[in-house]
Amino acid sequence: MIGIGVVGYGYWGPNLARVVGETDGCRLAAIADASPAAEARAAKRHPSTAITSDWRALVARADVDAVVVATPVHTHFDIALEALRAGKHVLVEKPITQTARQAEILIDEAARRGLALMVDHTFVYTPEVQKIKSIVESGEAGEIFYYDSTRINLGMFQSDVNVIWDLAVHDLAILDSLFGLTPLAVSASGAGHILGSPENLAHVTIFFEGAMTAHLNVNWLAPVKVRQTFITGSQKMIVYDDLQPSEKVKVYDRGVTSDGEQDDAYQRRVSYRIGDMWAPHVPIREALRTEFDHFRDCILTGSTPLTDGRSGLAVVRMLESATLSMRQRGHPIDLELGKVA
Repeated sequence: MIGIGVVGYGYWGPNLARVVGETDGCRLAAIADASPAAEARAAKRHPSTAITSDWRALVARADVDAVVVATPVHTHFDIALEALRAGKHVLVEKPITQTARQAEILIDEAARRGLALMVDHTFVYTPEVQKIKSIVESGEAGEIFYYDSTRINLGMFQSDVNVIWDLAVHDLAILDSLFGLTPLAVSASGAGHILGSPENLAHVTIFFEGAMTAHLNVNWLAPVKVRQTFITGSQKMIVYDDLQPSEKVKVYDRGVTSDGEQDDAYQRRVSYRIGDMWAPHVPIREALRTEFDHFRDCILTGSTPLTDGRSGLAVVRMLESATLSMRQRGHPIDLELGKVA
């Protein structure tokens, strides 16, 4: 039985603690939170679990084999590093760290000690994203042209991260999982409208190898909640609407073709293909359950997590570059060189 300790019992921590208790082969050994109110909530919901205000005491417990970090981003690195040094496997809430250098240190520490280091990129484990991944990898969609996502709502405003680090992080993790392409450059523009809060809206463009691009629209100051993604390939187009009660993924047999025979671009003929639409069967299962089953298996077998430290590092590099670009009014940032492209 794997003993798991959860550090942080605020917004996301209760969900993680619940799923730990529901995962076969795992036991919720301890919960740590500095807030007395959070401690009281945790004690009420998990009466058989040790509750403490000191996360270091949780990390030091002999019955804790793995630590789940669900605290503000600026605390991730210190908690995760101490847990790894104590010989504990670690799962960190997204994003893994504040900087790419911090993520590299965690990756090296986990590798040196033979421990699992995993990032809570929850959307990667949703049945919908896994279905889209199977469609893309099968070649059914053809060559992927672009990924376009709108992820907007009213709130939640945060003080330690901007809207890119809060919302765009989901799409960056999905992009890393779906396509496995190397991002070359990032451009972002954004603005903040609430005093004392970082940027609350942003538009991010990622340029990949070949002709593929991704465009992300993220916003904390929108009148409605939208979670919609379009993925267009040369053969099929995919629409993913996470707020739909059913048929969240739809595949369209639509596209355009050019005869490509005329030297003069004005003489080329473009034809449109309007075919059927269908909604593939997607099993109903909570993503967190799938994620923690995977975390348990990685601990037991020593296999590499799907969203490992490398995945977390790739996402943080894009987040850093997007923020830098936004501060420079949209100048593209070369991801390899870390400078204005």
